[in-house]
Amino acid sequence: MKIAIHHSEGHFSTRWMEYCLKNEIDYKIVNAYSSNIIAQIIDCDIFMWHHDGYYHQDILAAKNILFALEHAGKKVFPDFNTGWHFDDKVAQKYLLEAIGAPLIPSYVFYDKKTAIEWVNQTTFPKVFKLKGGSGSSNVKLVRNKNAAIKYIRKSFNKGFSPFNRFGHLKERYRKYKLGKDTLLGVVKGIGRIFIPTVYAKMVSREKGYVYFQEFIPNNHFDIRVIVIGDKAFAIKRMVRENDFRASGSGSIIYDKDEIDERCIEISFDINKKIKSQSIAYDFVFDKNNNPLIAEVSYGYTVNPYDSCPGYWSSDLKWHEGKFNPQVWMVEQMIK
Repeated sequence: MKIAIHHSEGHFSTRWMEYCLKNEIDYKIVNAYSSNIIAQIIDCDIFMWHHDGYYHQDILAAKNILFALEHAGKKVFPDFNTGWHFDDKVAQKYLLEAIGAPLIPSYVFYDKKTAIEWVNQTTFPKVFKLKGGSGSSNVKLVRNKNAAIKYIRKSFNKGFSPFNRFGHLKERYRKYKLGKDTLLGVVKGIGRIFIPTVYAKMVSREKGYVYFQEFIPNNHFDIRVIVIGDKAFAIKRMVRENDFRASGSGSIIYDKDEIDERCIEISFDINKKIKSQSIAYDFVFDKNNNPLIAEVSYGYTVNPYDSCPGYWSSDLKWHEGKFNPQVWMVEQMIK
């Protein structure tokens, strides 16, 4: 058994390699951006790549390479069931609706006329989202019909940059005030208004569709549940000050008693249907306190979950103690 790993600093791959070294599992580092990546993996049984929605190379290549190798009989992470809908909220809408999951009511339109007709008969506020983006970077509260029509017209005209420069600056300043970023970080945020990132220059503008979700009021937090195989762990993320978004806020509660276990049960049930190797479900609660899913993602930042005090097994039993979820990923691949 030999594992090929594409390595990126700060991603899952560091812990994958550490586990392989510790347990004497044969592995090698490969370069997924190389033209001969398939040849690099020929002598391996498994290929693992924590690809990222903010690397333009990953957006262009990752799913093509992973799914091609899966067709060739290689075991891959993430596999098709896990990754086809990654960083695509519209794809997630179709998936969750198809399996009857408790998704926040969501609407997508592919022409301006139909979208405006819908706006003229719906209620507000609504939440506007681009397909891609993490940490609430491309999520906006739309308070009225005029604002919605403005977003629709832009969606079917010049579209939206996938990198929100002013939103990025605002977020860096928010974190600076909280002591979670430096003044240099704020200066860099200002610089990004004038000098776009490589990602922003390389990735196409989002246009030709428009996507809205119902706004679920009075949520001061969301619950993120991550399922890996027959284990799940969770955190409670508080919304930003004077905002409605929790994702990316950095304000996290790890206390098990703060987690609504209905979210754990729903996550396990959904995962039995979609058969994901690893996936995060983000829950909010409606006016009747029913959990609703906002979106899902196979990928997430590594370090914030190290403070989780334990995890649930699929029989909903709690297991106290520290754990390394990236280890579970490798164990799942080699069993």
